[in-house]
Amino acid sequence: MKILNLKLNNFRNYQSLKLNFNQSKNIIIGENGVGKTNIIEAIYVLAFTKSFRGSKEDVIIKYNEDCTNIEGTVKDHYKSKYKVTLTKDGKIVKIDNNKIAKVSDYLSNINIVLFTSEDLKLIKDTPNTRRRLINIELSQLSNDYLKLLSSYNRILKQRNQYLKMLYFNSNISTSFLDILTDKIIDLGLEINKYRLDFINELQPFIEKNYQSIALKPGLKLLYNSDYNNKTKEQLQKEYNKTKDRDMALGKTNIGIHHDDFIFELNGKIMKDFSSEGEQKNAIISLKMAEIDIFEAKKNVTPILILDDLFSELDKKKINNILEFINDDIQTFITTTELNKLSKKIKNGSTIFKIKNGIVKEEKYEK
Repeated sequence: MKILNLKLNNFRNYQSLKLNFNQSKNIIIGENGVGKTNIIEAIYVLAFTKSFRGSKEDVIIKYNEDCTNIEGTVKDHYKSKYKVTLTKDGKIVKIDNNKIAKVSDYLSNINIVLFTSEDLKLIKDTPNTRRRLINIELSQLSNDYLKLLSSYNRILKQRNQYLKMLYFNSNISTSFLDILTDKIIDLGLEINKYRLDFINELQPFIEKNYQSIALKPGLKLLYNSDYNNKTKEQLQKEYNKTKDRDMALGKTNIGIHHDDFIFELNGKIMKDFSSEGEQKNAIISLKMAEIDIFEAKKNVTPILILDDLFSELDKKKINNILEFINDDIQTFITTTELNKLSKKIKNGSTIFKIKNGIVKEEKYEK
């Protein structure tokens, strides 16, 4: 999969910008704050219709403008034109100039593996951060998973609202709560299977990559869930036991929205027992395994984005990542200094230099 070009209108600091990309390696260079990450953020928005920075639409849209347009041509087995329009009131998505009614039907078409300096904190971060990563990858692999997750979140919100109503009004029937609980269990069991299968499929790639990078075995990614190895009947009993607590707190205290993914090295939880270097190697192994899983399950090589990794990783670890990159993987790298990159990665690349809001394109010369 390759993105051939990108056209921006009123996106962040760019009023108008058109770029043609190298189908192999693209290096975006400039000082901090000049708009390097804005370019790769736009590619991400083209795929997901939202930013990986967690920014709201009114921040992405250029100051004093009403909307932003992101357009790009993506080649997989054939070329397609994608367009995302963000306004303060919502979003419009199109494929080949045809408006897509549901955003969920637009997603999963452009596959991206994003690796930022923030990802290096993944093991130490909250379960919510790890769930978000798995949800993003699974949503790209399966549109059905995305729809299941959206339905689950909708029912969860309804259940939490009803729990609060029951707490303040004991005369309300609990029959509707039972219906919502059954629905949340059914959806949760389906999501649980998707996640468990994904972790099992990812595992051999993670082990292989860690062995190659760290020169030792033993890395595992474990899935911790309230739903693991449980039947619907068992879960119904557990929800019934926590009903009073759920009403008192106004929220659902068990469910797949509490799932976690645990990194384990030789039987020990990495968050508690591993060095910072081992944790970084584990995260690199996971990120590279994401590429492997796309190739294995979708027969697609995703677009790889490496954003600002040089601020957190030494040259040895950067080279470990670059060893996994071949010309079949279209790669975008942001950096403040070109000399931090090896000749191997620079050869044949296109350089985009940003200064004073202007992007200049040039081929790398040895």
